[in-house]
Amino acid sequence: MSLSQGLALVVLAIVVAALVGWWRRAGPHARPSRRPGAGRPASTPSFVDTHPGASPADLSGGAANRAARRIGPYRVERDLGQGAMGRVLLCHDERSGRRVALKTLALSQEFHGEALEEARQRFFREAEMAGQLQHPDIVTVHEAGEDAGVAFIAMELLSGHDLDQHASPSHLLPVPEVLEIVARVAQALAYAHRQGVTHRDIKPANIMIDTLAGTVKVTDFGIARIIDSTQTRTGLVLGTPSFMSPEQMAGTRLDGRSDLYSLGVTLFQLLTGALPHRGGSMSSLIHAIAHEPAPDIRSLRPDLPQALADVVALALGKHPDRRYATGDLMAGDLRAVAAMMASAPENLPEEAADPSPSAGGTAQSALAESQLATRH
Repeated sequence: MSLSQGLALVVLAIVVAALVGWWRRAGPHARPSRRPGAGRPASTPSFVDTHPGASPADLSGGAANRAARRIGPYRVERDLGQGAMGRVLLCHDERSGRRVALKTLALSQEFHGEALEEARQRFFREAEMAGQLQHPDIVTVHEAGEDAGVAFIAMELLSGHDLDQHASPSHLLPVPEVLEIVARVAQALAYAHRQGVTHRDIKPANIMIDTLAGTVKVTDFGIARIIDSTQTRTGLVLGTPSFMSPEQMAGTRLDGRSDLYSLGVTLFQLLTGALPHRGGSMSSLIHAIAHEPAPDIRSLRPDLPQALADVVALALGKHPDRRYATGDLMAGDLRAVAAMMASAPENLPEEAADPSPSAGGTAQSALAESQLATRH
């Protein structure tokens, strides 16, 4: 071996030794890896990957506001606010290129041991059911997943605003617009109920509208059930109390008619800017919802027709059997009232000021007959 060849081997050995030393010092963060069960390479790191020392709880704190965050295949662009589950994030799906709303829940922060596994199963079961709903007036659920202890649901990104903005007396929408929006929501609920899915938290904040595009979207299907375990553990009542049906307050088995009661409360508030039942305490609110009749909407809005008051009263029946059986029936009555108002708008104030008992009774009887026919 010549001198030059010997020197070349020595240099090569030094280089190799240096590379091995660097590799050992760099540790696992410098090596390609796959997160167990996730099936994705380290080239798409999670939020915890990109923020050493961070935990899933940091999604709600300052660390969540840093750049280059990732949750699974989603690159986080900005925080949209707090939702029922946890933080809601505007994200970019790097596979499809679309922007989505990502709703997150740090399961590992809320549950432990067997309760964690039960919560995880509930999360994916409810998310899957919500993802099967394909209706133009129900927000689309793209997928659900979990990354580093953070469960997420990727949903259609919506434009517009929720109906909470129109639930006060000074910001009410025109009555015909309210009737059409609520009719569309009732039909969307009818579709979901036929699929065996109840919403459990219908309220103005969970209905999005875009007046320019003419869209109505019911949001957060399945969310109430997903957070059920969390709220039960902390002693809170599932759902939003003022919009809950008597049977939901009582904790009994629910069906779609509970959603229609909540939609009736929503309709009452969108028409009057007030809730039908209010209480100074939770116990007084529960008592009012269970036992006290809702006020006639015409005591707050005397310009509204008796037929519309009848629709609201039927939707707010205390017992499920005394309510609309399906959302389609409720939608049909709302559109019938809207057509009546459009055909003779000049007669409505006089009729409202001096309602005809016979006319009101006939309308109520027709609605009740349609209910009985559906149930039998």
